[in-house]
Amino acid sequence: MQTILELRHLRTLLALRETGNLSRAAQLLNLTQSALSHQLKGLEAHYGAELFERKSNPLSFGVIGQRLLKLADQVLPQVDEAERDVGRLVDGSAGQLRIAVECHTCFDWLMPSMDAFRQRWPEVELDIVSGFHADPVGLLHQDRAELAIVSAVDDDEADVAVHPLFAFEIVALLPNGHPLLAKPWLEPDDFTAETLITYPVPDEMLDLVRQVLQPAGISPPRRTSELTVAMLQLVASGRGLAALPIWAVEGYLARGYVARQRIGADGLTGRLYATSTAALACKPFLADFVSIMRETSLRSLAGVRLL
Repeated sequence: MQTILELRHLRTLLALRETGNLSRAAQLLNLTQSALSHQLKGLEAHYGAELFERKSNPLSFGVIGQRLLKLADQVLPQVDEAERDVGRLVDGSAGQLRIAVECHTCFDWLMPSMDAFRQRWPEVELDIVSGFHADPVGLLHQDRAELAIVSAVDDDEADVAVHPLFAFEIVALLPNGHPLLAKPWLEPDDFTAETLITYPVPDEMLDLVRQVLQPAGISPPRRTSELTVAMLQLVASGRGLAALPIWAVEGYLARGYVARQRIGADGLTGRLYATSTAALACKPFLADFVSIMRETSLRSLAGVRLL
């Protein structure tokens, strides 16, 4: 009997256990859902048994699936560690990774990503460049940072490598009982008479303004706050509306503190990217950090899809 079990199969089973469903596991593995299903069917045909119960939520693994998961837990950490060691041997000293951030809500997933990275690459000097930066990519050129987290990228930017992270829905936050909640979704004109509560950042960093309001020629009254919780307090007390990633406000929505509304018939999509100097893009530790950020966001944030 020919053995067809491969490392990719073990990674697939781990992804299924970690995400709980086929679609998110496929994103984590950078596969289409049909390709993932085909891989699993081939493995099940090889063993002559199902690996998990497909109708369960989250997925429930059978005896054979559990045994292969045990193997994955034993083998894959050793493989990953060996690959990192090889990267160190090939690349020499690891250096430093200073991160500049333009996103006020990024720390929900960035800090856990940094903690995981430090365990895997303890020799890399990892740090966040203090303060909010209106032009974090500019810090790369000034040798003040090696990595910048941004919401938009310039394809013509010289000597900068772009590493796509994830996309997410941005929703409007309204006080409970607001008349606009009766609409199926919000249109640009709905913001005309409302005070818009935002972070104190340039308009080009605000997806609602850049993608929705500016093209419609709408400029509502504005109020700013540095803190997400302060923005939501203003919304809850009827001082205005805000627009934030759904994963950043999920807890407040679950408690009924504020209400949400879709922006546009198809929703408003935000995106995040990591950008680095071109010279750093080939470093093994950078590729691993990008992978950790993508995996952490998919596992922990609501409504996220990988780019």
